[in-house]
Amino acid sequence: MSSFAKSKLKAARDAIGKKNYEQAREAATQVLDYEPDNYTAHVFLGLALLELGQHEKSEQLYRKAIELKDDQVLAWQGIAKLYEQTHRWNDLADTLEHIMQIFANNDDAMKCAETLQKFMDVRREHGSRREVIQALFLYLPDSSLYPVLSSLPPPDATNPTSTSIFPTQSAMHNSLVVYEELISLTEREEEMFIKSEFDKRRTRLGGPKPEQLKKDIGLEVWRSSKLPALYNDILNHPSTSDELRRATESKLIRYKQQLFFALPSTDPEKCQVGTQVDDMVHGIVTIGIPDEFAWCVWLEGRDCDTIEGLGLAYLKQFIELFPTSPLALMLKGYFAYSRAAHGDEELTEEQTLTVDGDPYDIILDAFSTLPDLLLANMITARVHLQELEYTDAIKVAESGLELVRRYESNTARELREVRKAFHVILATSFVHLFPPKHHPRALYFLNDVLKQDPTNVDGLMGKGYIFQHAEKWQEAEMLFAQAAKQLPDDMDKGLQAKEESAWCLSRVQVDAGAVALKEVFETLEDVEDRDIDKARCLWRIGRCYWDLRGESREEAFKYFITSLKHNREYAPAYTSLGVYYSEHASPPDPTRASKCFQKAFELDAREAEAARRLAEGFADEREWDLVEVVARRTIDGEGGMGAGMEGDGAASGKYLPTNAWAWKALGVVELTRRNYPESIKAFQVALRADVDDQLSWLRLGEAYSKAGRHVAALRALGRAHELQPDDWMCTYFIGEVQRQAGRLTEALASFQSILDIRPTEAGVLLSIAQTHIDLARHERFIGFVARAEQSFVSCIDVMLVAIQESSGYRGVAWKIAADALFELSAFTVFADESNVRTAVTVVRELVQDQSSARLAGLFKFTALSPNDPITGLNALEAAVAAYDYRITVGSPDEAALPSSLYDLAVALHGWILKQPPDTIQQASEAANSFLVQALQKEPGNARFWIALGDLHFVHKPKLSQHAYIKALEADNKNVVAWTKIGLLYLYHNDMELATQAFMKAQTLDPDDTLAWIGQALIATANGHEAEARTLLEHAVNMTADVPVADLQFAWRALVAVNGSNTARAPTTDRLLPAFFVLGRYFQRCPADACGLHVFGLICEHLGKLEQGVEYINRAISLLEAAYEEKEDPIVERQFIIAHTNLARLRLGLGDYEGSLASFENALGLLPEDAERETQILRVQAQYGSGMASFKMGDLQATMTAFQAALESAADDLVLRGQVTVLLAQTMWAIRTPEFRESAKGLLLDCITSDPENLMAINTLAGMGILTEDDGLVDAALSEILLLPIEQRHELDPRRDVTYLLVQHYLGLGDSVRATKIAQKALHVEPSNLQLRHEVASLLLRRGDRDAAWAILGSVAPNQNIVEEKTTLALSALAQPVQSQRSAQKAIMLDPGQLRNWQTLAYVRAQEAP
Repeated sequence: MSSFAKSKLKAARDAIGKKNYEQAREAATQVLDYEPDNYTAHVFLGLALLELGQHEKSEQLYRKAIELKDDQVLAWQGIAKLYEQTHRWNDLADTLEHIMQIFANNDDAMKCAETLQKFMDVRREHGSRREVIQALFLYLPDSSLYPVLSSLPPPDATNPTSTSIFPTQSAMHNSLVVYEELISLTEREEEMFIKSEFDKRRTRLGGPKPEQLKKDIGLEVWRSSKLPALYNDILNHPSTSDELRRATESKLIRYKQQLFFALPSTDPEKCQVGTQVDDMVHGIVTIGIPDEFAWCVWLEGRDCDTIEGLGLAYLKQFIELFPTSPLALMLKGYFAYSRAAHGDEELTEEQTLTVDGDPYDIILDAFSTLPDLLLANMITARVHLQELEYTDAIKVAESGLELVRRYESNTARELREVRKAFHVILATSFVHLFPPKHHPRALYFLNDVLKQDPTNVDGLMGKGYIFQHAEKWQEAEMLFAQAAKQLPDDMDKGLQAKEESAWCLSRVQVDAGAVALKEVFETLEDVEDRDIDKARCLWRIGRCYWDLRGESREEAFKYFITSLKHNREYAPAYTSLGVYYSEHASPPDPTRASKCFQKAFELDAREAEAARRLAEGFADEREWDLVEVVARRTIDGEGGMGAGMEGDGAASGKYLPTNAWAWKALGVVELTRRNYPESIKAFQVALRADVDDQLSWLRLGEAYSKAGRHVAALRALGRAHELQPDDWMCTYFIGEVQRQAGRLTEALASFQSILDIRPTEAGVLLSIAQTHIDLARHERFIGFVARAEQSFVSCIDVMLVAIQESSGYRGVAWKIAADALFELSAFTVFADESNVRTAVTVVRELVQDQSSARLAGLFKFTALSPNDPITGLNALEAAVAAYDYRITVGSPDEAALPSSLYDLAVALHGWILKQPPDTIQQASEAANSFLVQALQKEPGNARFWIALGDLHFVHKPKLSQHAYIKALEADNKNVVAWTKIGLLYLYHNDMELATQAFMKAQTLDPDDTLAWIGQALIATANGHEAEARTLLEHAVNMTADVPVADLQFAWRALVAVNGSNTARAPTTDRLLPAFFVLGRYFQRCPADACGLHVFGLICEHLGKLEQGVEYINRAISLLEAAYEEKEDPIVERQFIIAHTNLARLRLGLGDYEGSLASFENALGLLPEDAERETQILRVQAQYGSGMASFKMGDLQATMTAFQAALESAADDLVLRGQVTVLLAQTMWAIRTPEFRESAKGLLLDCITSDPENLMAINTLAGMGILTEDDGLVDAALSEILLLPIEQRHELDPRRDVTYLLVQHYLGLGDSVRATKIAQKALHVEPSNLQLRHEVASLLLRRGDRDAAWAILGSVAPNQNIVEEKTTLALSALAQPVQSQRSAQKAIMLDPGQLRNWQTLAYVRAQEAP
């Protein structure tokens, strides 16, 4: 190094010492300029820049210095200072590690320890848990720093501040603290990693189950974990205390076990780890170390089928080591319970551990904290089984089996004996839980047990019980005998097996079985506290003697009595005594027998024979409540719907009932109480026991029908009919269900099949009549009026037969007959008048002399002579009398009286509406009185209130409103009430309230037709005709039978077409719906003159002139009859209008004479007044007469009539202008030059007097076009063409002027001029679709398809179907592609249009190759 560099470095060091960092920077820079690789200059400059705040340059200089001499610590220390100031903690930690390594390489233990302490401080304060763990490993022997650090002197605990490295000295001379901290941090790190990974992976699609996912993640961690080595280091550390060693050993076992469980069974390491766990656990148990976890692992791994097989010494030692643990408490409770249950005085001292409280409760309390412990499940299941708590035993045993499966899956080791033990518990529980319902499941487990252990006593006896219940006595006897051989001297199970073997033998060989049972009883006599077994054995001996019949039954009686002496609560003995008293005693003693049955059933609900006999006795005495009690208790005794397994969601469908009669009885009771779902369930369960029980199928069908499930009802009843085809009640139920389901024709056939064999069955007659009336209403609704009429008459005929055959149903019969007559009264014309006359006449004859005081003086029957046609009024009078007579023949306090009064009031109100207003006062009061009486009896009936509101709708609106509101209070969702009150408000001009009411009705029922009609009437009242038409259109598309809506819709459609100003508007599409709607209307109201008149006018628009003439002729006939009856001037005016329209239609048909006659009839009836309507009619009739005369060739009469029309028009410019134009057109049609010139003159005079008469202008222009007289065309159109656009469009709304000009120039062959005129009109009115079509058509004539397509392509895509029809054909000709598709679509929309077919043919010809 040169002297210059040395001097500058000295100057830099001095400047740094004086904190003159700028001078130091300059000096160091000068050195580097002279010597670029000077290490010290780099360090000095880096320090100066650091202090000056230039951190980036400082770091670069330090890094350069480190590159120059990386084993020198000065630059490392400088950059460490930089990182510390800039809070770059990770870089600082890395730098400190390099510094420690340099000091270690230089054997500088003190500096290395100081740096390590600083490194640990940085990691603890700013590092993660994993980084702290890595730092702590530097203290351990495997660290590269350990050789240097181990040379540090021992720490002076008495003076820890004597050195700056006391923590490092302490860690190096006692590493146990470091190991403990490492273990704590590592455990926490692994736990958090597993948790975070589980949370991330658990939501992945197609991932493993949560339990397996935890194992997979754990396996990733545990296989590479350092915890086992750290645990071993603590175990081997000389400073480890016994307590820490045990705790660490326990942790190691847990760690090894979770690794053992997580390893797959195919991994070779699994067996090795399992062996390690077993060795550690076995060592702990052998030595008796108090590690509860290890003991539990050892106990879990023992494959024993009994608790005692685990070793009583070990269990006692466990209790001593862990006296307060839940398992120890459970074991103590189990030992105490076993001693109490078995009474074994030879139990060892270890078993006689005392407990405070009931051992059973202690076991259950402990089990609540040990649900996942195999041993706890085994103990609890056994105790439940001994307590005969079979359901709980099953639940715990199934849980135990799940734990066994989990253990075997985790360890790849089998627990065959433990599994067998749980199977025995399950099988025994299933055998005795409401036998024999669970025997199939029990047999599965028993077969598995006996396959593993053919001599298992519990398995043999369980299978024997199953065969016993199945009455397979020989197989059962063999199994019980085999079980008895296994325990020849056992006084518990062994003796029980002998008894069961003897009992099964007695079912095959009575004598031998009785002897064997007596031997068993002799053994039992010497045993104390076995009274129940003695009673059972004696009863069985008695049953053997009972089966021997004859005098042996007296001996059986003695044994039954002796049985009860041993145990007075043995129920089967009471049942046998009851059978004895009822069947064998002489004389029979039913009272004593009943008491015996009651006692037996009281003691044990499973005594089915006693229960059945009791139920039969109660049924004979009509004690239905007691029958239900017996049935329900019997069902409970057999386990109910779930057979004791309520937790099984599908249990109700798994088990066959033992006592089907109880389920049938319960079904009948629930059916009587209208609890149909429960009744259906009961009958379904009963049918599972006997699928061929016809009565159960019948009752099930009845329950289904009353629950509204008609399809299911028909299936059930059909099955009942198959089982017993001659059961007419089944056929009757089928007919009733078919009627309720709307299959009325089938229902009639079913009922008729019953009448063929029981012609006087009153109930069937009533059902047939009701079906007829339902069918009639349906037929009228769908438009078959004649059929409906016949069905109503058939109903009346059937009811008359029922009235004659039975007096018990007269009230109901008269009700149905009156309903049919009331429905017939709505007919205006009858298709089969004689048939209706006969029915009405018969009813009148029966009731006319039976009129009660209720109708006295109110009305009398209209005379019905053979020559007079039968009318709806005649049927209505008969209906009123029939309703009245129904009340007379019924009981005055019967429940149907309010309904009867209501029917009478409604019918009387209908009769009132057909009477003159001055004769109805008394009848109105009577109708009001009947409704009031009905409401007094049923004030909450909304129908009655609505009828009261209808009665006073017109004359007493406040009372009517009150009635409707009361109806809504009774039922605020009654759509009829909301609609009626809306109509009331509308009638009395309260539009706001009417709107609210109709809106509410529509909200409740969007298909309520009357509400839509009401809204349409409101729209009409507000002047919104378009909205009214839309609402009416919606109303007529509904299914309700409201003819007035059809008529209103058709009339408004006709008015809309007549008032349309659209040029050449397509009226067919607009009037066809009205045509079909009126067709439906006349099926219901064939005698409505107004409707016929409208129908005729619509037919005229549709070109059906003959049909129109027919309808208007019928209307004229009806109007003529009406006028003759009342001579109403309004009817007369309608008659004149009808004749005028008829004359016009005849003129169109060429019937000129008929047309002339009709016009003359109209003229002859018109009064001589100056009313506008009369003037219009006269002018029309006079001009029409002229036209008819012209067509007949009578020119003089023609001109006379035209002249009269002009005179009648007088000064009325509109009428005069129209007559003038029509006269000019007629004169033009004569075709002589004189008349044509006269026609032109008439039109010119008309235009002069009325310049805005567009009809005259257009007609004159048309004449000019026909004669090719341009001057005449210009003269005609010049004035209107000079008008402003708005005024011109107002005068010419149909754009006739443009049309005429276009046709004029087309006629001259000037298509260019015609196109320009059309384009100019379209430019003024671009939204006019008709003009757009005209321009496109003209362009296509000229061959300009592109321009035509541009015009048509700009049409809005959301055009309606009518506009679409007119556009598609032109589009097909104009568009360059898919033209055939457009032509086909045009045909689909309007297949009757010839032009569309021609278009398709043209397009196909153009596209053909």
